[in-house]
Amino acid sequence: MIEAHLAKLRFRHPVSDEEEQAIRAIVPPARHVARNTTVVHEGERLEASTLLLDGMMCRLKDLADGKRQITQIHVAGDFVDIHGFTLKRLEHEVMALTECKLSLVPHEEIRQLIERWPRLGRLYWFSTNLDASMNREWELSLGQRSAVERLAALLCEIHIRLGVVGKADGRFNLGMSQAQLADSLGMTAVHVNRTLRMLRDQRLLAYRRGEVEILDLEGLKAVAEFDDRYLYLNPDPL
Repeated sequence: MIEAHLAKLRFRHPVSDEEEQAIRAIVPPARHVARNTTVVHEGERLEASTLLLDGMMCRLKDLADGKRQITQIHVAGDFVDIHGFTLKRLEHEVMALTECKLSLVPHEEIRQLIERWPRLGRLYWFSTNLDASMNREWELSLGQRSAVERLAALLCEIHIRLGVVGKADGRFNLGMSQAQLADSLGMTAVHVNRTLRMLRDQRLLAYRRGEVEILDLEGLKAVAEFDDRYLYLNPDPL
């Protein structure tokens, strides 16, 4: 059930059989949630963190007038809100973008795990730092990239992250409506539609009802001036 999570950890750092068994031991049975379900509400007291086993989720913030900003997208294998282990309350919400399979890992189990296995604590600390690195890249996109560059960069990132856990081979289901894409990119849904058409016309990708097929990855990266160093695909040993 947690193979995607283990694949994500092992992609960057070795995990021993003993460490794997320790991780498996703290993960409770999976539960299913429907798409567009809010899994974590802003400000609520947290006693567990969400391990996404399958599907796609996001973090988001709303304004009083209904405007919404999706601040990060999560894929299978992500510990979506492990930062809640120390914060205990989040200033944002976590929502399922697709039908999802997840486990809620009690914070007490996480505490015991990292006390007994300090190196795993460092791996999960790395994970929270990786999330922060991705947030900074999103800030760069929102502040400085054009609409087409912004969309190209997002698709390159999701493609790579899904590939890390064996969920993408050039084609993947983004699981988002164009309105949700707009909330991720700081654009309107109409602008997203127009921008997708531009990328299709350049034969960089095909897109239909959330299904993305990347036809020219290097071309898409060139459009975005995409540099994957912020994803730390080859980090130093921990």
